[in-house]
Amino acid sequence: MLEEKYKRLREIITTTDNAIVAFSGGVDSSLVAKVSLDTLGKNAIAVTVNSPVLPRRNLESAKRIAGEIGIRHIIAEIYLLEIEKFVENPMDRCYYCKKSIIRILKRIAGNINATVILDGTNADDMKKNRSGLKALQEEGILSPLAEANFTKNDVRKLARNLNLSNSEQPPESCLATRIPYNNRITNKELKRIENAENYIHAMGVKLIRVRNYGEIAIIEILPEDFNRIIRNRASIMNKFKELGFRYSLLNLNGYTQSIMNIL
Repeated sequence: MLEEKYKRLREIITTTDNAIVAFSGGVDSSLVAKVSLDTLGKNAIAVTVNSPVLPRRNLESAKRIAGEIGIRHIIAEIYLLEIEKFVENPMDRCYYCKKSIIRILKRIAGNINATVILDGTNADDMKKNRSGLKALQEEGILSPLAEANFTKNDVRKLARNLNLSNSEQPPESCLATRIPYNNRITNKELKRIENAENYIHAMGVKLIRVRNYGEIAIIEILPEDFNRIIRNRASIMNKFKELGFRYSLLNLNGYTQSIMNIL
């Protein structure tokens, strides 16, 4: 089954002569970048759009993974905090973000004569209610993993088979997802979140979300890491107070994807 999907994936990518891959450095876009390089050679180029909502550790990871794959890697810049519809942080925030990023990707595609933009959306993503998907569809972005019916498990299996070093990488998301809807997104709050997450990440916690509720920080990690947080509770509390969080809470439900959609 995976072999058939892999064959289909390559067939989809082969339909273009030149492509750029919207490259976050996560396992999904890394797999698309790897297969695109194997299929199109130097006519496949990875593009990472850097912005205030992209954690620095993710940007460095994207650089490293692109180097391991061997694909040409372009880093473009966007300042999303100039886009009022995004800053207002409505429930369809991702729509405005994706639209803005796609404009940059299309400009780059035009400059290098790329005929298509590929992204890492998989078949499981297509089942979720995500406003960003609407932007992808409106702008004609090709999602070869979804088209070849790759689930997240399929992605990880093939990534392992192709020796991608990030095949087991935990899911990542932009820093804006830590701020409750309709609370304005500011550079100050994004930096506060990133500094808090980096502090816990340095303790060996790989999957971490710090939800920003003003004076309250809600820490989300996998239950297997709870003891690590408890052991370091005093230092975490002190650090978070330095960052302006009066209260630091541990979510006993553990990490929950898209929790902001239900709070």
